[in-house]
Amino acid sequence: MSFRIQPPAPARPNRCQLFGPGSRTALFEKMAASAADVINLDLEDSVAPGDKASARANIIAASHDVNWGNKHLSVRINGLDTPWWYRDVVDLLEQGSERIDQIMIPKVGCAADVYAVDALVTAVEAAMGRKKRISLEVIIESAAGIAHVEEIAASSPRLQAMSLGAADFAASMGMATTGIGGTQEHYYMLHEGAKYWPDPWHWAQAAIVAACRTHGVLPVDGPFGDFSDDEGFRAQARRSATLGMVGKWAIHPKQVALANEVFTPSAAAVAEAREILAAMEAAKARGEGATVYKGRLVDIASIKQAEGIVRQADLTAS
Repeated sequence: MSFRIQPPAPARPNRCQLFGPGSRTALFEKMAASAADVINLDLEDSVAPGDKASARANIIAASHDVNWGNKHLSVRINGLDTPWWYRDVVDLLEQGSERIDQIMIPKVGCAADVYAVDALVTAVEAAMGRKKRISLEVIIESAAGIAHVEEIAASSPRLQAMSLGAADFAASMGMATTGIGGTQEHYYMLHEGAKYWPDPWHWAQAAIVAACRTHGVLPVDGPFGDFSDDEGFRAQARRSATLGMVGKWAIHPKQVALANEVFTPSAAAVAEAREILAAMEAAKARGEGATVYKGRLVDIASIKQAEGIVRQADLTAS
């Protein structure tokens, strides 16, 4: 075990990140009134090239005029391989209100990508005398991004969250699919003539979780494209939660409730976690480092697991 203590991730709820194009102002009030913890106003993929400037102006105006309540307000800028990204950052921070919490950087391939945005953000904040320090979120959606995932997770003290962007990731990897997340029809195994579908995203998600937990960043699952498939969304979200991710994107309003359902610890899970903590306190008082709870061994590692569940419940209850 390293003597370096694993830093905690930011203490804020991030069960659902609801996305909406900056070009569709009619959605802004509805997004603000939703049950999503994070609002991602988009300047990238969902906005046509000819609408980039007007979408940016819409988001700037909305940062002043819309009541976002207690939402964590994030803006996804354009990629660093485009001519729009620097103006996204400069205009948002020179003209946008202090209500903007976060900038999301798409298609991050290395730590230097984050450094570039961080340097520009820092310069504009200083020039404008902004009081709120902008946080960053990155999206891993390329072969380079997953290959450099740990250095990206360690790239900036501003970095609070990291997401997996399944569609662009699949394209970059040359995966034979047009699906966005979820089970893939041709990714299966045979056992005695029966098909079994493993999870093609598992290894990438696990790599992201490990990098994020090492460096105190929130690991987040990305989009699930088939918004007519509630059970498919739930299944992927539950796999992600089991791996250690804290939330998931919603690309349709109906997915918000599904994400919140999965990433909010159940009353039964919280009650059991509290009972485990109480059992370990009693064991500690007896001078024991482990005890038996409902027929299974629990020890110091169990305390950390139980505390994580209770902490997540406390965050989502506030």
